[in-house]
Amino acid sequence: MSSLRKLLSDSLVYGLSSIVGRFLNYLLVPLYTYHISAVSGGYGVVTNIYAYTALLLVVLTFGMETTFFYFANKDGANGRQVFSTALTAVGSVSLFFVLAVLLLLGPIAAAMGYESHPEYIAVMAVVVALDAFQAILFARLRFENKAWKFAALKLAFIVLNIGMNLFVFLVAPRWQHLGFMQWYDEQNNVGYIFYINLLCTALVTFGFWRELKGFKLSTFHFPLLKRMLRYAWPLLIFGIVGILNQVLDKILFPFLYPGADMREQLGIYGACVKIAMIMAMITQAFRYAYEPFVFAGGKGEKSKESQALVMKYFVMFTLLAFMVVVCYIDLFKYIIRSDYWEGLRAVPIVMMAEILMGVYFNLSFWYKLTAKTYWGAIMSAIGCAVLVLVNVILVPKIGYMACAWGGLAGYGTCVLLSFFIGQRHYHVPYPVAAILGWFAFAFAMYAASTMVNIDNLWLRLGYNTLLLLVFIAAILYSERDLVSKVVGKLLKKK
Repeated sequence: MSSLRKLLSDSLVYGLSSIVGRFLNYLLVPLYTYHISAVSGGYGVVTNIYAYTALLLVVLTFGMETTFFYFANKDGANGRQVFSTALTAVGSVSLFFVLAVLLLLGPIAAAMGYESHPEYIAVMAVVVALDAFQAILFARLRFENKAWKFAALKLAFIVLNIGMNLFVFLVAPRWQHLGFMQWYDEQNNVGYIFYINLLCTALVTFGFWRELKGFKLSTFHFPLLKRMLRYAWPLLIFGIVGILNQVLDKILFPFLYPGADMREQLGIYGACVKIAMIMAMITQAFRYAYEPFVFAGGKGEKSKESQALVMKYFVMFTLLAFMVVVCYIDLFKYIIRSDYWEGLRAVPIVMMAEILMGVYFNLSFWYKLTAKTYWGAIMSAIGCAVLVLVNVILVPKIGYMACAWGGLAGYGTCVLLSFFIGQRHYHVPYPVAAILGWFAFAFAMYAASTMVNIDNLWLRLGYNTLLLLVFIAAILYSERDLVSKVVGKLLKKK
């Protein structure tokens, strides 16, 4: 139980930078959508380019985060040498990537449909290279259990980013008549989003001065790098197809959607997906704490029991978050401007896909702990193929809704494959019946919310609140022994 308490403690700290941080970052969603109309397609550009950068970040880190944890936790490992080798490798690849993009900027921008704004591509290439470099530095903080510094740097980026965006979108238009504001052009709001990202990312890099000060190129070890790459290449493939399951729909959409309003439709989908990203926040915070916890815990039976227990709690908590969003979607929708609201019907589907992604991540440790990482690549590739198939067939017919259904189908396929194959190679006693029961209960509550048509907003919110309380009561009752222990300890402290 002490290890689970440590996991919970770290999750809360990492959640400060992930859940709370991204929630603060939600300020940017209304800021962008209320200043960039859906019909302009500007938010579609933001959605499309950020999809590319998410994919490139996985390519440039090529599995070195997980690889760093694996090798640094091995008996007799030289942590400084492992860190130096990983950082040098990722830094070198990132530098080469930036130089290549700048050299071939014109053709790349034209191929992506941004020949009139190649600067967008150049700026985001530098951003993603810096993010890849920082990923190893953040991994070192996690390895050294410096959760508070990790959170501080993540939040520093978010605060800077929000502050600069508020200035550009709210203050600058009112001050543009002043002499020192001649640089501002309201028609370049999309470009300012990318420029601010670059500036904030560069500034956060200076927060790692202690880690970089202790870095010595002489500790780079080429034989170690070869071993790390052998472990990492399946993770790279797994990571690529995994991120493709998240962003490929937004990359493919411009090539598959036949309408002239392509960027408008992509912007509507991208804005509404932001509401569903509460699941991504939860799973990311969980991953930051859970990955070092599992690798440090080894392969013993207690570790398996902990994995099974954590899986159940993860499903219960994420389904609770799902219920909160769908029950109060009438309030959450004001995060975006009303001309984006038609895409709200995709939110529950995308949220469920995010839950399945988290389940798949929890299941993935069987091949990471047994060094059979090639299985991750195979299963994720199959899931990605399902996503592509759904998008290719359905996007021309139903538009961005195909993107939502494709993600759900892709992650559902990965979950099934990972569970049945993983149980044969590394059996974990997951409470399958209980987990499926919670999914069924959540679906029943969701159906009860959507199938009852109540025109009055306050009555509808009241009815949905009642459904949410029923769900919470079911959780408390099912975990009554744990709840009574926690309450008993709190009363003793008082």
